[in-house]
Amino acid sequence: MTSNILVTGASRGIGAAIARDLAGRGHRIAVHAGRDLAAAAAVRDALPGDGHVAVVGDVGDPEACRRIVGEAVVGLDGVDVLVNNAGIFEAHPIDAVSFDDWQDVWRRTLDVNLLGPANLVWLVARHLLDRPAGPAGGRLVSVGSRGAYRGEPVTPAYGASKAALHAMTQSLAVALAPHGILAAAVAPGFVETDMGRTVLDGPGGDAVRAQSPFDRVATPEEVAQTVSWLATDAPLWVSGTVVDVNGASYLR
Repeated sequence: MTSNILVTGASRGIGAAIARDLAGRGHRIAVHAGRDLAAAAAVRDALPGDGHVAVVGDVGDPEACRRIVGEAVVGLDGVDVLVNNAGIFEAHPIDAVSFDDWQDVWRRTLDVNLLGPANLVWLVARHLLDRPAGPAGGRLVSVGSRGAYRGEPVTPAYGASKAALHAMTQSLAVALAPHGILAAAVAPGFVETDMGRTVLDGPGGDAVRAQSPFDRVATPEEVAQTVSWLATDAPLWVSGTVVDVNGASYLR
């Protein structure tokens, strides 16, 4: 069955891979970008199938979240699944930044990585609960991080935001189970994206790859395939799960 799926942060990297994988499985996608509508449209136009749309907005802004979901609902004629992928990652080691900078990074990170997803899941959940067809088939999937468990000493706000995202996902799984809505998350390790290329191509690249016994990092497609499974094909009984996608680089 075809689902209508909103994927945030889908103009590049993991999000674009998720959009491609889901579209390749026959689903219709709302490709979201934070600011660059042209980049979202480029991903949309390259997707297999038809009926896809591009939407833009800062997920750290509650009113922008309302517009993002509203445009996705109109453009796709309803939304069945939300994939919370948009996020930011800013270095702010506690022993090397000012107090003002520390506060600024924490606010920005929590706004985008936690409060934005929280607002989006509320909006999509309300859409599912209030639509004439009811919430059947509704799913909420979030992209967390291995860093929620192993620690992020250079980006502590990022690690904290992802730990909270996992906890929110599990709370939603319990709250929405009576309505038949699945909530789950993935926790990737290091992924080979444009942002990660600087590290992987630098002097520390070998050490990063060596974190996994496979001696490499994940491809965006490996994360995307796991997200797609949770978003469409996984049994309802995996609700509340946080799936590690880290190549055995961190075991818990």
